[in-house]
Amino acid sequence: MKPILTLAGELAARKTTSRALVEDALMRIAVPSGEGARVFLRTPRESALAEAQASAALRAHGIVPSPLAGIPVSVKDLFDVAGDITRAGSKALADAAPAKVDASVVRRLRQAGAIIVGRTNMVEFAFSGLGLNPHYGTPKNPWDRATGRIPGGSSSGAAVSVSDGMAAMGLGTDTGGSVRIPSALCGLTGFKPTARRIPKDGTFPLSTTLDSIGPIAPSVACCALVDSILAGDVPLVPPALPLKGLRLGVVQDYVLEGLDSGVAEAFGKALARLSQAGASVTDVRFEALHRLPQINQKGGLVVAEAYAVHRELIARRKADYDPRVASRILRGADMRAADYIEVLAQRAAMIADSARLAAPYDALLMPTVAMVAPAIAPLEADDQLYGKTNLALLRNPSVVNFLDGCALSIPCHQRGEGPVGLMVVGQSGEDRRLLAVGLAVESALRQ
Repeated sequence: MKPILTLAGELAARKTTSRALVEDALMRIAVPSGEGARVFLRTPRESALAEAQASAALRAHGIVPSPLAGIPVSVKDLFDVAGDITRAGSKALADAAPAKVDASVVRRLRQAGAIIVGRTNMVEFAFSGLGLNPHYGTPKNPWDRATGRIPGGSSSGAAVSVSDGMAAMGLGTDTGGSVRIPSALCGLTGFKPTARRIPKDGTFPLSTTLDSIGPIAPSVACCALVDSILAGDVPLVPPALPLKGLRLGVVQDYVLEGLDSGVAEAFGKALARLSQAGASVTDVRFEALHRLPQINQKGGLVVAEAYAVHRELIARRKADYDPRVASRILRGADMRAADYIEVLAQRAAMIADSARLAAPYDALLMPTVAMVAPAIAPLEADDQLYGKTNLALLRNPSVVNFLDGCALSIPCHQRGEGPVGLMVVGQSGEDRRLLAVGLAVESALRQ
């Protein structure tokens, strides 16, 4: 599907209608040979078409609440939508009571005029970066469907809904990379905001400390527009900063280890293009990052907080959980309060170190993930490979969550190559400036 601002322009010029956009999205979802059945857990066809008609009527009277008005979007199965059951990709919640009200982010999308065409599939309870779901199936990555590669997770369906033209934007969550990983692996753009900027009420939690909510879309401008809506700000895209003279620091420690050849080559070429376009691209040492595996050796904040959320449900319904998800949640039962407090203290110290290190730069750069998308079948068959690959995918993006930062993943591969993401990282609360930097970076990478 086209970028949001392009669609908004076509709607304004009467080159298309909201109903036509929604009908096209629903048609793509319903194609028997497509991924729709694995991407969407629910598709409210009739209400989406009715909302499209209502949007057209409002537009005819000059009422256009935002550039997103009349445009089809998808929402991850973690978000409450009034009248729907929020299953969080699990069978353990299949008989839960329907939500009474929309989550705040869903309400804000509706107020902006967006048309929700469905709830997207995900890793159960958002607890993996691979995208596999044994209950509802795993959507295939748009790259190399013949092999059948992972879409990335946990916002797997959100990414494929956008890559396959089923939605102009997929709303996801990001606790350790769950927006940026599928964006990188599927050749899309994803934005993880500073966690506290976007309200999380009505969103099923994984980690109350690290969870954040962000968009997956075709471009940085799309993400910037949606982010402003989610944050309750004026719906607009900031002007791009001039690339010439931008100070970009390339993190050397920890995040460059074990890159596969495709990622290393694409990342190197992206840095060269940015430098040639006039940015100041310099290496940055951040040796403290090597301490992260030790700090999180008992599972870190995620397992402690996930266990607090799940302990009653998992005691009653463990048989309905994905065993690979259940085993990770249950690690939290062994984490003591003193361990949790120690992780919080070490996190605070590292956030302070990061702020000092990043101060001379407009943004930091690193590969979003260390590999291109691997095949689904071997990961389904091998628990050890699953665990190893999951840790590898989560390593880089989870750094940003731990440091309470914001980050974009922007495609940096060449056409025909396996998708690779360049991660552009900003400090806590610097989201709008980071998006302005991202617009400049994206422009250079697309030339």
